[in-house]
Amino acid sequence: MSCQPDIISKVYHWLKSKQNCLLCDAPARRLLALCEPCEAELPWLQQHCQQCALPIPDQHALCADCTHHPPLFTQVMTPFEFTFPVDTLISRFKYQQNWPYGQLLSALLRQHLEYYFDEGIKRPDLLLAVPLAKGRQRQRGYNQAQMICDWLGKSLTIHNPKHLLLRTRETISQQGLNATARRANLHNAFQITDPAQIKDKHIVLVDDVLTTGTTCSIISGILLAQGAARVDVYCLARTGKPQKVQL
Repeated sequence: MSCQPDIISKVYHWLKSKQNCLLCDAPARRLLALCEPCEAELPWLQQHCQQCALPIPDQHALCADCTHHPPLFTQVMTPFEFTFPVDTLISRFKYQQNWPYGQLLSALLRQHLEYYFDEGIKRPDLLLAVPLAKGRQRQRGYNQAQMICDWLGKSLTIHNPKHLLLRTRETISQQGLNATARRANLHNAFQITDPAQIKDKHIVLVDDVLTTGTTCSIISGILLAQGAARVDVYCLARTGKPQKVQL
């Protein structure tokens, strides 16, 4: 049985609440629960790879991975680098059921997307949340990617079918695995339940954080093989390259 929270009843309605900033507790004096000084200090993603959004010095270039081993999605759109305090907010949303942090970051992602839609970037036809394994969702009680997808779907008025993309088998955590092991771990792990719904559609995968992009690339390959026209990724934050330790 799904334990996914009801995004309407379980998260307070900001328009009916007295707004204090979720980061510093000062009066926000706006619809978002975030004051302007705290918003300005967030780790906004600046120069990044044009395909996978990896932070790199050249805004108009591809990173080395996308140049030599391009992922199967076309573009990643995200407002933040996965550094403090966004990493802490996502962790508390993801593991400690602090829904307001997830809703705040999702609202900032929505604003980021609306800016680019206004600039001419094409709106997608469908949003699909990256699914969790059933055991992990039972343990956690919810899929944070689905919650983000629900918020975005409602605020952007984009269709968000919940059972079109499924994870069909349990997999171990991707953390600590190299690229080859990540791909092997996810082999035959996803299924499209109704390919007719994705044929010739521009589809977006929604997740909380993009790390290596392996999961989204594998799902993108399945969607494209079953007739999707294009696949992009929307997420709350993008990690950088891990720093090498100098010995």
